[in-house]
Amino acid sequence: MTQYDVAVIGSGPGGYVAAIRCAQLGMKTAIIEKYSTLGGTCLNVGCIPSKALLDSSHHYEDAVKHFEEHGIEIPGEVKVNLEKMISRKQGVVDMTTKGIQFLMDKNKITVYEGVGSFKDATHIDIKKNDGKTETIAATNTIIATGSKPASLPFITIDKERVITSTEALKLKEIPKHLVIIGGGVIGLELGQVYKRLGSQVTVVEYMDRIIPGMDAALSKELMKVMKKQKVSFQLSHQVKSVTRKGDEVVVTADNKKGEEVSFTADYCLVSVGRKPYTDGLNVAAAGVEMGERGMIAVNEQLQTNVPNIYAIGDVVRGAMLAHKAEEEGTLVAEIMAGQKPHIDYNLIPGVVYTWPEVAAVGKTEEELKTAGIAYKSGQFPMRALGRSRASMDIDGFVKILADKETDEVLGVHMIGARCADLITEAVTAMEFRASAEDIARMSHAHPTYAEAVKEAALAATEDRALHI
Repeated sequence: MTQYDVAVIGSGPGGYVAAIRCAQLGMKTAIIEKYSTLGGTCLNVGCIPSKALLDSSHHYEDAVKHFEEHGIEIPGEVKVNLEKMISRKQGVVDMTTKGIQFLMDKNKITVYEGVGSFKDATHIDIKKNDGKTETIAATNTIIATGSKPASLPFITIDKERVITSTEALKLKEIPKHLVIIGGGVIGLELGQVYKRLGSQVTVVEYMDRIIPGMDAALSKELMKVMKKQKVSFQLSHQVKSVTRKGDEVVVTADNKKGEEVSFTADYCLVSVGRKPYTDGLNVAAAGVEMGERGMIAVNEQLQTNVPNIYAIGDVVRGAMLAHKAEEEGTLVAEIMAGQKPHIDYNLIPGVVYTWPEVAAVGKTEEELKTAGIAYKSGQFPMRALGRSRASMDIDGFVKILADKETDEVLGVHMIGARCADLITEAVTAMEFRASAEDIARMSHAHPTYAEAVKEAALAATEDRALHI
């Protein structure tokens, strides 16, 4: 039986980063993955493939709608080859997952393919695909088994017409009408992909706004832009049933007046969030206690009630984000090495990769009001930037919320071109407890989208934005 200093169960962003950091710190490390490729949901059926399709569909939309205005004329009809688009996406996934395998080899991490299951607190059975079982010993174990798409109790996911995000990434045809249950990040991103490719898209959301976890101003602006893109939104609708009849799917819901309404489509994407995945782990054999909603209970150091077993990422409390899982993987590795790392969960940014992109970090206006914190707000529209006009990306804004007395930045909320990248400036500033004045005093290259951050900071500081 092989003995390891640490075994990591799950090879998503949290798991593989934890394994690399453990190896860097001199620990003999193993990683266990039930699938034949490394990278977990994010790299295989999540973040990476969805971004590949978002980029491909964006190119198509530009060719059809915007090239002519740029003086680019394409003779004949511009067509979508969905099979080729999906194939390119898969190529991106394959290249990325092979990169993770390279990193495992480089860091001398042993990779086991199979389902990891606790035999006790220091031994793990690995059930391989050929039916054989191998047992390894581990002084410490990190559970990083991630999450899977959630559903509603009355919905049957048939993976053909009633689908999750996993199936939506590899459809064989462009839907005529795609009904999306859930107006969160995943549903909106995939909805925009298929809207660009020619689908009619209807979003049915239980709450009274989309992306309900983000600042209300972002929700309002994104819905305004997507409505211009001809996406239909049905808010404050409680879905009651989803029924498939041949190649048709009927979604029935109660609207905000209590009236029953129905939507008929050829595909229904169920996008109501994700839930922790612990199937087959057998945590009870190790004595690990579960928390609420299927999560594994951990303390501030991400340690379970069994001192040598830790858990990170989507399987524990907090936002289900790849970069949050990565930070937690690094933190646990360094704690096991005797270091004293920290994570400020308030500074984990959230991003929606629609176009325009949506990004935020820190507190929303609603949260500040609820907490009774006096604040000031500065906002600057993207359309006032020369860079935005040059690229024709004029939708959106940057909003900075700062403490009314100290001027410390408490939250930054943005929607516009490249906001997924711009948000890192806000994270950096807030990590060093910058004031709005600090950001306003920093030189920002011209012309860039980032100038909107400086201008919003100026607006938050005595309302002195320069270019509006």
